[in-house]
Order: sequence, then structure tokens, then C-alpha cells
Amino acid sequence: MSLAPERWKANWDDIAAMTRIADDAGIEFILPVAKWRGYQGKANVYGKSFETLTHGAALAAITRRIAIFSTVHVALVTPAFCAKAIATIDHISHGRAGLNIVCGWNQPEFDLHGLTIDPDTRYDHGQEWFDVWAKLLEGGPEFDWDGRFFKLKRLQTDPLPIQRPRPPAMSAGFSPRGRDFAARCADVLFLNVTELDQVPAILADVKTQMDRYHRTISVYTMGHVVCRPTRQEAEDYFHYFAEEMADSAGQQYYRGHRGATVPAEGEIRIARPFENRFTRQGRFRYDGAYPGVYPFVGTPDDIATEMAAMSATGLAGCTVAFVDYLKEIPYFVQEVLPRLERLGLRLPVGA
Repeated sequence: MSLAPERWKANWDDIAAMTRIADDAGIEFILPVAKWRGYQGKANVYGKSFETLTHGAALAAITRRIAIFSTVHVALVTPAFCAKAIATIDHISHGRAGLNIVCGWNQPEFDLHGLTIDPDTRYDHGQEWFDVWAKLLEGGPEFDWDGRFFKLKRLQTDPLPIQRPRPPAMSAGFSPRGRDFAARCADVLFLNVTELDQVPAILADVKTQMDRYHRTISVYTMGHVVCRPTRQEAEDYFHYFAEEMADSAGQQYYRGHRGATVPAEGEIRIARPFENRFTRQGRFRYDGAYPGVYPFVGTPDDIATEMAAMSATGLAGCTVAFVDYLKEIPYFVQEVLPRLERLGLRLPVGA
């Protein structure tokens, strides 16, 4: 959430080039956000974004290894449409498609579509949506569906996906109900982690919820990387984009709308979602840092060491974001990934 002029512009050719770099480097997946309205402010973060099913199909055609996730708001897309779309991407990619399920939280995004998100029923709706979607992709004879939210006739889809019984699904669950939804439906759960001391309590809570359904799940978090040859360079740049160039109005918009939905669901505030380890030092606000995302700031050795510490807590992995992907990913790939291989956290490309 920064006004830094070099911030990512989300131009298609840049996205394609960035994805090819990640694909060649052996990075496991690409995960785009789905947004219909930005966070306002001067930068209007996410104000420009592509529709992610189309985005996924296009990237599937120009990559070889990387998994391609599409983010779908279940209130806006029918399960039959999404089943057909994800199966299409799975065939284009030869079995690399995945689905990120979003039940919705930011009402202004849905105002564009004339819909109102009910915080009391959104996960119930999402559960039924998922059940229809998953059954469609399993194949078999046509079926009707007579549920609370869906009344559907003669459901079927062809072709079925390459991945059986369906491509993997992920979900981000910041509240108890969100985590419960992931426990029933998802293969991967994303959670806020802003300090590593949070992780044992978070994973214990997730395990309790998973035990109810006799399932296990991979738990990931989200990270932002500022990697430079020296620690001082990295910290100076972090301070520049996140403090000096912060889009505080966009941050205020996010906090206001996110805070209006999450506490209403009785969030257990293990994750301290609007903070990070820098803001807790009390010296700066760092409003340009995306809230609730773990900041990796330092040299390649610093980043690798901190990722090893994160892995040791039991987290399965984490996303990496950058202010300017095309300029920053090559250095990350060249310097950090080999260090992670030497630490035993990753395998060489193609292995």
C-alpha cells in the first residue's frame, strides 16, 4: 500500500514475464487476488486487476511447471461455470490448475454486482457451493441439487479435469468460521502470521478444527520480501516504501472494511492481522506494508535463515510478494533459492 512510483502496475506483459521467471525457477504456484474494486487512497491498491479465470488460462498456456490458481468469489460465479472453467485451465496446463475459494468480505466490491454479502450465512453458502462444484468434477451421471442456496437441474460437466477427483482448493480463513470452512473444504489454508511466536497457537487451533472432520491440511502464510545485498539497504528500502511513501488512506480503507467483518465473526486475535514485527517496535506506522503479511527484510542470508525458522514452526510454505516483481524476483531467485536448497528446504529445479 505504497505510493512508490516503482510499485507494481499489473500490466499484462509484466505479469507474463514475471510468471515465466517464477516458472523457470521452480516456484510452486502463482496465486492472484480477485478484486472488483480497489482500496481507494492515492494508490488505489488492486484498483487494476485481471479476472482470474481468464488470467489463469492465459498463464497456463505459457508455462510448464508452475501451478496456476484462480481466485473465485463464490457469490458471483455459479459452481457449474467454475467447474467448466477450472477443468478448462487444467487441460490447458496439463494438470496444474487450482482454485482459491473466497466467500466474500468487502461489501463495496459486491455493490458493483448488486449483491449483498450476509456475514452470518456466507460460509454456509460457500460450503454448499463447494459441494456442488466438487461433485460436478468427480463426474458420473447427471444429478439434480435441491439445497438451501441452490436449486439446480441436470448437473454435469465435460471434460472432467485431469487431476482426480478434482484440482486442489485453497482458502484463507482468518476467523474461526473461516478456518472451519477450510477444514471441511480446502486442501490448503492460508492464515495471517506476522510474528513466528504466533504459529504454535495457530497450528494447535487449526489441528483442533481439522480433527473434527478427521482431516489434515497444509497451512501457509503470506510474506513480503525486500532482499538486498546488505541489511541496511533492505531496511532503508522497506522504510522508504512502507513509511515515507505509505498510502495511509488506502490502509485506513482496508482496516475499516476488513475490521467491519472479521470481529463480527468472533475472531480469535492470535494473528494480530493489522500489525507486523516492524510496527510492533512502536517507532513507525509502516502503513505501506500490506497488513497481516510477514515481512522478510534483509540480505539473502537473512531471508533464507528466517524462512528456515518459519518452516521449523510447522508452516508448510508461504507466498512471496514484492514492490516490483520484475526487478526483484531475479535477485531472489539467484540468491535466496540456492540458499534454501542448501538448507534442505527446497529441491533443485526439476528434481
